[in-house]
Amino acid sequence: MKILVAVDGSKSSLNAVKYAAKMSANMRSNDVITLITVHDDQGLRHAQQFVGKAQVQDYLRELSEKELKSALSVLVKAGIKHNTIIHTGHVAEVIANTANKGFDLVVMGTKGRAGIVDLLVGSVAQRVVATCKKPVLLIK
Repeated sequence: MKILVAVDGSKSSLNAVKYAAKMSANMRSNDVITLITVHDDQGLRHAQQFVGKAQVQDYLRELSEKELKSALSVLVKAGIKHNTIIHTGHVAEVIANTANKGFDLVVMGTKGRAGIVDLLVGSVAQRVVATCKKPVLLIK
């Protein structure tokens, strides 16, 4: 089973990584877990004209690497083969599109914001569930 785990540095995304690792170990699967981190660079496009595109890309890459650090340590400790994907763009769209291109399952955490906030702006998890053609497992 090919599992895609969305990571954003939050406690809930780390819980998702732990769950995926445990699930993979229980299935005695030799498949690779792929961690994906996505940052929406839309808000930083204005900054590019002042600091340069390369600096913005470096900043987002460093942020992604920081977010992946604890997730990678969980997989290494569990002895699970893994890959990482670092991407920019609309977060939910990138996760769903990536999952639809060769993964069997998406595992991601939910941040558990207040219900009214999610109703007004929506959450990444809700958007992935709505647009992904693959099963999505949400972890608190």
